[in-house]
Amino acid sequence: MFSIFKKKKVIPHVRLTGIIGSAGRFNKGIENLLEKKRIIALDVGAQGGFNSDDFFPRKYNRFFSEILVEPIKTETDKFTEKKNIINKGLWSEKINKKLYILDGRLGSSSMFEPDERYFDLHNIKDKDYTNFKITRSIDVECDTIFNQLSELNILNLDYLKIDTQGAELEILKGIGDYRPLLIKIEAHFFSMYKDAPSWHELVNYLYKLNYVLIDLKGIGSHSTRIPVEADMIFIPNFDTEIGIKLIRNYREKFISLMLIFGQIKLLQIILKKLKINIQELEQLEDHFFN
Repeated sequence: MFSIFKKKKVIPHVRLTGIIGSAGRFNKGIENLLEKKRIIALDVGAQGGFNSDDFFPRKYNRFFSEILVEPIKTETDKFTEKKNIINKGLWSEKINKKLYILDGRLGSSSMFEPDERYFDLHNIKDKDYTNFKITRSIDVECDTIFNQLSELNILNLDYLKIDTQGAELEILKGIGDYRPLLIKIEAHFFSMYKDAPSWHELVNYLYKLNYVLIDLKGIGSHSTRIPVEADMIFIPNFDTEIGIKLIRNYREKFISLMLIFGQIKLLQIILKKLKINIQELEQLEDHFFN
């Protein structure tokens, strides 16, 4: 059974019975950790539904209670689950913005216009440039993460994913007091959008919010030695008092998210630093390093 023992001046001891399974299947252990709680997730740019890019195995979707953000109504109409949908854009303030829609490649629609000068860095062939042409634009009502989650009476946000083709920084500026345990965000090293903020502005902003970058996975084809786009994973800074407090206060959800995202070795190191004892966890192998 899963149990947490709390005693005065004693470091919490967490038991994850059944967490070790063949091929790293953590379903039972995560179930024990969360009991009947769900990980509150905000998916910004949720075209295709929650976790539509299969960034982590879909078998873990059941542990999440997701809120989907998608400003294009024809796309939200495709969602099978109709609850907790925000049919607006998100920004750093309440404002109306123009969304440029690329019907030839709908997933690339953005608040920023495409910039052909950098298409070659994305390894886009001349014959495919037409797929990145703006076919129409719509006026979108935008609000902040803080305002929208407050209206939904969401007190704590556990997981934040933002994939908005250049608008990630502006959206983060509207996060208010919410401090997710894990943030997955798309960043552009060579943006294909005009006047989109540079990737280092995004990283610096998150560091100021007391987060650290722990993973980076390249997206798409590129003509450079580094990816032109990447999904970045951030967690609370575990070397600061604020970050440590956040991890401790929500340790079951934090551990669950790290397991779901395959961050086993780092999780073991963090828990050792924080003197949180997890039975069986030290026996797990992180296959990334094998």
